[in-house]
Amino acid sequence: MGDLIQNRREFFKGGAAGVGAAFLLAACGGSQANSNANGSNTAEQDKKDSHKIEVTAVEDLMREHGVLRRALLVYSEAALRLRKNAADISPAALQRTAKLFRAFGEEYHEKKLEEAFIFPRVKERGSGVAAKYPDILTAQHDRGRQITDYIISVTGSAKIGAEASSFADTLDAFVRMYEHHAAREDTIVFPAWKGVLSPAEYDELNDKFEEIEQEQFGEDGFEDAAKQIGEIEASLAIDDISKFTSPAPAAANG
Repeated sequence: MGDLIQNRREFFKGGAAGVGAAFLLAACGGSQANSNANGSNTAEQDKKDSHKIEVTAVEDLMREHGVLRRALLVYSEAALRLRKNAADISPAALQRTAKLFRAFGEEYHEKKLEEAFIFPRVKERGSGVAAKYPDILTAQHDRGRQITDYIISVTGSAKIGAEASSFADTLDAFVRMYEHHAAREDTIVFPAWKGVLSPAEYDELNDKFEEIEQEQFGEDGFEDAAKQIGEIEASLAIDDISKFTSPAPAAANG
């Protein structure tokens, strides 16, 4: 694992010369790739090529937030449906969402990255508005875990039943908390954290975060989490985002 990461880092540290060489090699190899009669290897090659792109620590944190925000959208949609007709929502889909949020969000993203590496450094070295956030965000993590326990408990049966309305209120409160939470992290805390690190420290943590992800999931945890949330969205028929295109505003009264 260490050799793989080191080779990967050295590739990207090669500078413009390395990039130019890689470009020329790719160009020369184009004719060979096109020689495949049925193009059966194209998808596999695209997947391999995607792994050559370096994802830095802050980029990784923010794309992880993207998965968690999609989980929040599942909760928002569920709350709407629960208030209209509780039978219209699958408890199994919500339980799967909660377990994904727990494994990928709470146990990995929050506990192993934010609480271990980001919040302590921002609190120690940060100044101004950023330094006040770590304690608040940690408290919200704790509350989120309590609510995730509750969601898993409620969705353990075949139907949600009489508590559908109060359950919907809890989902809405959870979503509202994390919308504010993630927005402050993306725009205040993560930039402040990167700002107090030297280039060498940041480079080291890029690799450290990759190692943690591999240790936690045994593979690319983001790709698996994105696949899972996509399957959940499809099960609830909310995977087609064109459905959520806002209508044009009504014409102003003359």
